[in-house]
Amino acid sequence: MRIVHVVPTYLPAVRYGGPIFAVHGLCRALVSRGHTIEVVTTNLNGAGKSAVPVGVPVTLDGVRVRYFSSDFLRRLSWAPALAQALRREVGGFDLVHLHSVFLWPTWAAARLARRAHVPYLISPRGMLVKELIEQRSRLTKAVWINLIEKSNLEQASAIHVTSELEAAEIRRFKWQLPQVVMVPNGVEELETAARGEPSRDVAEITSHQPLVLFLGRISWKKGLDRLLKAFALTSLGTLAIVGTDDEGLVLRMQRLAEQLQIDNRVRFLPRTVLGYDKEHLFAAARLFVLPSYSENFGNTVLEAMQRGLPVVVTPEVGAATIVREARGGIVVQGDPEPFGAAINRLINDSTLARSMGESGRRYVFEHYAWTLIAAQMEVLYESVRISKRVIV
Repeated sequence: MRIVHVVPTYLPAVRYGGPIFAVHGLCRALVSRGHTIEVVTTNLNGAGKSAVPVGVPVTLDGVRVRYFSSDFLRRLSWAPALAQALRREVGGFDLVHLHSVFLWPTWAAARLARRAHVPYLISPRGMLVKELIEQRSRLTKAVWINLIEKSNLEQASAIHVTSELEAAEIRRFKWQLPQVVMVPNGVEELETAARGEPSRDVAEITSHQPLVLFLGRISWKKGLDRLLKAFALTSLGTLAIVGTDDEGLVLRMQRLAEQLQIDNRVRFLPRTVLGYDKEHLFAAARLFVLPSYSENFGNTVLEAMQRGLPVVVTPEVGAATIVREARGGIVVQGDPEPFGAAINRLINDSTLARSMGESGRRYVFEHYAWTLIAAQMEVLYESVRISKRVIV
């Protein structure tokens, strides 16, 4: 099957977090299963641009990728040359897979797919949550939904979600949607990395034990305010908050830690952590935490479980269902008392922590390798291709 994936940003722009790695992991696995996969994307990378060739195909792990420049209306990922390329070529694909909402490439690609009578499916990637839309850019997104997004979604051949939680959130809009199909994200196979010395800042953090780890984008929706309030109710350990701080929240969180009188027990590392530094953090941690207010999936939850770490997550995390099924951690409300109690329990009971960690490791290995997830996605692709549901 020949499939084009339209993504607003792609590797090497890792600052955008889990969705980029999820799309690349899926594309790699699909290529290994014999499909012809192409990604079209922009060269956006935060406030700058990735150092990639523009308009010229490059190959990343067997995936053919083309980058197009976004020079104006960057917040919408506007890239006219991307649409021009799709206009010429979209008719040659069996289907189009769109990985975003509220951004220009999705609108342009959906319109071109309909004109060419090529079926398309949309992965909203956790961006269709009513409460979040109402809290952030309510008017702008409401206008976009009514003028563009509602039509794109209703005319798609399918909607792909990564968790039942995400599916439930989308259904709250009460649109006339096509089939909504859940296919989770997977995890990359762990490679035996060459041993080495971690960066100085990572080494400093991991010297404090026992270590409670948050690793991900430092964003308001990750619930770091309630994580700090919960950690203030614990008596042992150091909390490490690690990840890219695009929203400039670290200073505010540092002040909150001072107010809670736990600033001596909290370490912030506001940068992207990859490779051996990332593995060193996971290896040094006693447990992993994700107290999000909203999370369509939570790739780092599976990454932590894959490495044998018990996790503490809120019910608003899409992967919470996996945590329960795997018995790989504790799913608990994000209020300070219950979340803090869960952290305390795993810090103080090393036997329980090891047991949960091992259960999570086995479950992820058996169910969430990307090759297994790609096989599930193939079933969805085939149903879309056979039905040829295209509304013009």
